Amino acid sequence: MPHDLEETQQNGRPAVIQLLTEISHLEQQQAAELQKQGELARQRTDTTSNLVAYSSQTAENAEKQTGFAQERTALTREQTRLSTRTTELASVRTELAQERTRFAEDRTRLAVHRTEMARRRTAHAEWRTRLAERRTGLARERTVHTITRTRFAMQRTTLAKGRTCLAMIRTGLALLTAALVFMRYFGFSLWTIFDVALLSCSLGFLYFGAMGYHRTRNLEKEMAVLLTEAIPSIMAKNAYESAQALDSRFSETQAIK
Repeated sequence: MPHDLEETQQNGRPAVIQLLTEISHLEQQQAAELQKQGELARQRTDTTSNLVAYSSQTAENAEKQTGFAQERTALTREQTRLSTRTTELASVRTELAQERTRFAEDRTRLAVHRTEMARRRTAHAEWRTRLAERRTGLARERTVHTITRTRFAMQRTTLAKGRTCLAMIRTGLALLTAALVFMRYFGFSLWTIFDVALLSCSLGFLYFGAMGYHRTRNLEKEMAVLLTEAIPSIMAKNAYESAQALDSRFSETQAIK
């Protein structure tokens, strides 16, 4: 009996192993089918989501189309209103054209009047030109008198310089007299140094005063000669040119001195 049991067990092991293998293979197939079912479920879900999105997009496009239709209607109304406004403006333009024609006629009349005024203005301009020429002549005469006055002022300045030189000579003579009086009454002492210094100052005043007066006297004579020669030419017709020449000669004489 034990031997028969062992044989039976040994003969049944391959069948059990084969059965287990088939069960495992069936479980694997079942798992693959479950996985395929899950994949199909996900695809169905994605398809449902896409259908919902498509429906939403369709509804949104329908709303946009409705809005565009309303906007087109509003634009059509605005176009009609603008056409009416264009017609009104055309009428206004016609009226403005008629008004422009009237203004053109007025402008023509004003142009004729402007021509007459231009002729009058030309006559007044010629009169003004003559007055300007007269004013220019008077200005030249005034310039001549101004230059002459300037020259007399320079002569007066020269005379003032000569007077200053004479005052220096007078001061030198006074100092010389004082030095001689001091030397005469006090004799030779320590004060003689002061007397000699006073005498030197008096001689310096006399020398510079005499030299300055001599130069001033010569310049005064030359300026008097120039004025004597220039006055007749200044009073002539070409007074302006004569005054300019006199001015240059005075300048040259002053530069030389």
